[in-house]
Amino acid sequence: MSRMLNVAAGQLGPITRNESRANVVKRMIELMREAKARGCRLVVFPEMALSTFFARWYMEDENELDSYFEASMPNKETQPLFDEAKRLGVGFYLGYAELAFEEGRKRRFNSSVLVDGRGQIVGKYRKVHMPGHIEYKPDRAVQHLEKRYFEPGDLGFPVFRSFEGIMGMCLCFDRRWPETYRVMGLQGVEMILVGYNTPAVNREAQEPNHLKMFHNHLTMQAGAYQNGTWVVASAKGGREDGFDMLGGSCIISPAGEIVAKSYTLEDELVSASCDLDLGKYIKDTIFNFNEYRQPEHYGLIVEQKGVVEPPHKSS
Repeated sequence: MSRMLNVAAGQLGPITRNESRANVVKRMIELMREAKARGCRLVVFPEMALSTFFARWYMEDENELDSYFEASMPNKETQPLFDEAKRLGVGFYLGYAELAFEEGRKRRFNSSVLVDGRGQIVGKYRKVHMPGHIEYKPDRAVQHLEKRYFEPGDLGFPVFRSFEGIMGMCLCFDRRWPETYRVMGLQGVEMILVGYNTPAVNREAQEPNHLKMFHNHLTMQAGAYQNGTWVVASAKGGREDGFDMLGGSCIISPAGEIVAKSYTLEDELVSASCDLDLGKYIKDTIFNFNEYRQPEHYGLIVEQKGVVEPPHKSS
């Protein structure tokens, strides 16, 4: 018997630097109510969904930086979202900046939580792959200081039994790395939830703009197919504080096909009815890990970080 899960990507349009969390939460609640009306049981919101993408600014004032972080989840500002989830019976994935006090020190993570239809947190993830740079670069019109403001996640890539399936999470840059999907694939993941904040223009390279969206979807489609899993991806879109965000929220089947996607750069709900058993034929055939994987030959993937080229032969 098929296990059907109606799910939605709750794309958010721009969030200005001075927009309150209360207003952002109100916008998410509206999308959650629309999801309920469509028969959805789960809504995926973007990475760092409660604020503008503050990593584009250099901040020396620690109090200013901390103002973008959440010291607890839920908290006073986000509790209405949890309350509405319980009232509607609709769960959600939420990306946020996490301020933790662990190991006797203050720690900052780019995190997400999975919340069920009872308004209860069933899992947490901390972003592993951290893009950008650490030091302020005066020659850049736009900074990308994720490496400065966050430390890499320390929870790995766990999966969680919820919504009658095996659910996994990742965030933004994680989605570009095949290891992200394979680690969860080796745990039998059936649906991966992704939130991202991606600029519409690649300022690090002379990349044609049309390739930004192509590569955005390509990496997730490949990860879905190669691991026989659904991928539900929710983006920030539009012109945010003068900077264009990519958008492109989508739902991808285990066959690698995009079955639903956004058409605007504003708040928009993208939904689909997902059969959690659909990936079984892929897991049982072409990507039958137990039958075909040869891990004894993959050691280089975890033993070596950067590229080491073979030596040149002497003439």
